[in-house]
Amino acid sequence: MSELRLFQASSGGANEIAPRLADTEACVQRLVEANMQALLGVTFLASEYSTGPVHAGRIDSLGLDANGAPVVVEYKRGLDAGVINQGLFYLSWLVDHRSEFEHLVRGQLGGMAAAQVLWSGPRLICVAGDYTRYDLHAVREHRRSIDLVRYRFFGADLIGLESLATASGLPESGGVKRRSRGDRSERAGRQRIAELAAAIDEVLLGLGDGITKVQRKQYSAYRLLQNFASVCPPQHTKVHVYLSLDPAQVDLVPGFTRNVTGVGHHGTGDLEIRLRSEKDLERAQDLFRASYAAA
Repeated sequence: MSELRLFQASSGGANEIAPRLADTEACVQRLVEANMQALLGVTFLASEYSTGPVHAGRIDSLGLDANGAPVVVEYKRGLDAGVINQGLFYLSWLVDHRSEFEHLVRGQLGGMAAAQVLWSGPRLICVAGDYTRYDLHAVREHRRSIDLVRYRFFGADLIGLESLATASGLPESGGVKRRSRGDRSERAGRQRIAELAAAIDEVLLGLGDGITKVQRKQYSAYRLLQNFASVCPPQHTKVHVYLSLDPAQVDLVPGFTRNVTGVGHHGTGDLEIRLRSEKDLERAQDLFRASYAAA
């Protein structure tokens, strides 16, 4: 965040708005909890959640991300070398108390959400004023899914968030399975669509640093802090990709792009893209980049 400078510009000139830390840790926590979906892509569930008399702790915030993964959020006003270890301590408790968390989800979001919690990818998100270089290295080496987010306040009502480091903590997903039977043309079709799906994966992961791929049964999600793309398993002739873009801001092309706002579908995002060929993938790349930039 030290490289970022914010100015209020007008015809009379430009005045720099100096960045500042919050007055207290609670100020950061209250703001993020009130806007967690917009800021982190996480549905807020609970604040200062007690871990019981034996563990004797309180988790700053609990949430559920767009892929159904449990999320622990820990806050620090400034630089605190213990924030990752503290968060991992609570994340370990959460994984050991799955039924308690699912009960919380059921009460807030319903039984379907509770039944689909993604326990293979629990996440820790740390929001702090800064981190040490040892923190950044530890995230890359750790087996858990961890995001380090640096914040700054600007003026009275502006906040900036910067994702400094991320680690998925998830195993690589397997390749596309192929059936052994079928005539030559069917095998060729399956081969072509499998290669297209692999090319889509390569393009999405190649958009920038810090992209995490999360595998769910019905789709693969690509995220920074929030999902920017979801890819469904390939069908016979096409692959469906859903982007986190406002369809009203896109020139929709029948048969290629579609507004699925309010329409049930796997994955996240309101803009559907149907890809049938490498040419379609080339056409879609500007939309991929726009969704990534907005994440």
